[in-house]
Amino acid sequence: MGRPAAWGVVALVNLEYVSRLEVVSGKGGTGKTTVAAALALALASEGRRTLLVEVEGRQGIAQLFETEALPYEERKVVVAPGGGEVYALAVDAEMALLEYLQLFYKLGSAGRALKKLGAIDFATTVAPGLRDVLITGKVCEAVRRRDRRGRFVYDHVVMDAPPTGRVTRFLNANDEVAGLARVGPIHHQAQAVMRVLKSPETAVHMVTLLEEMPVQETADGTAELRAAGLPLGRIIVNMVRPALLDESSLALVRSGVEHSAVAKSLAAAGLGGTRRGGGAERLVTPLLGQAAEYAERYALECDQRAVLDGIGQPVHELPWLAEGIDLPGLFRLAELLREQGAV
Repeated sequence: MGRPAAWGVVALVNLEYVSRLEVVSGKGGTGKTTVAAALALALASEGRRTLLVEVEGRQGIAQLFETEALPYEERKVVVAPGGGEVYALAVDAEMALLEYLQLFYKLGSAGRALKKLGAIDFATTVAPGLRDVLITGKVCEAVRRRDRRGRFVYDHVVMDAPPTGRVTRFLNANDEVAGLARVGPIHHQAQAVMRVLKSPETAVHMVTLLEEMPVQETADGTAELRAAGLPLGRIIVNMVRPALLDESSLALVRSGVEHSAVAKSLAAAGLGGTRRGGGAERLVTPLLGQAAEYAERYALECDQRAVLDGIGQPVHELPWLAEGIDLPGLFRLAELLREQGAV
């Protein structure tokens, strides 16, 4: 993909108020990168073009799409159903700063010299807020970039954002910069980025598991995003395990089951030998123990679902894939998101 004509100069006329920037966050270990990739695939279907952006330098996107490490350029990684395309980009703060210096201050060779001297690495290390400003600025530029005919280059941009505990400060970094720099290009750039991040064309989605700590972080994170005026999207519950017992079976487990009746049923089914031989009897205790553990976990999951429902955002669920996450698995998750109306 070619370089933008004016990095970070965001044209905000005739905005199409459709969610075009999809920010995906979540507690570490919830699979937010996987969900972001599946969401990008789902959005790219039926001929649409989507950019999937990684901002933490982990090259997780490259691993999911089974491709080589992503450079600082937009690269097509897969074709979605219906001919849509998913491009991917790993944003590097140093490269973004060089690009910014060249476009705003025409420091091409001087900027490269600064990089060789280590000045750029020093600047982005000692001022982590600057890193966030550069990364969000680059992502918002991709959202608003247009081709020569005035059409958006990308129909959607999906950002695999930092974890829940850091995402609000990450997205709000430009707000702080706009307050510090009252005039000049830095002030105007920061304001332009925040107009995109806080507009109806942006949605911040939260990925969680049906476990107490991730759900609590999701509740806290959504509250922080609301307080900051950032637009909330959907809550996506990942790695949901299938139901093993129906409600009547769960009620029976909770009320207590006679060992002898279970042993008799097992023996009748040919499991554990005859009841007289005691084989079926030996199976009863571990089986009922597992059933009790499942009933307890199911009750806890119901409690966590109630907490998520209380947040007041749409909730979607994606299954746990026993075979692991590969490219066919991503396509399956993308289709499930489409079926649930999450895109």
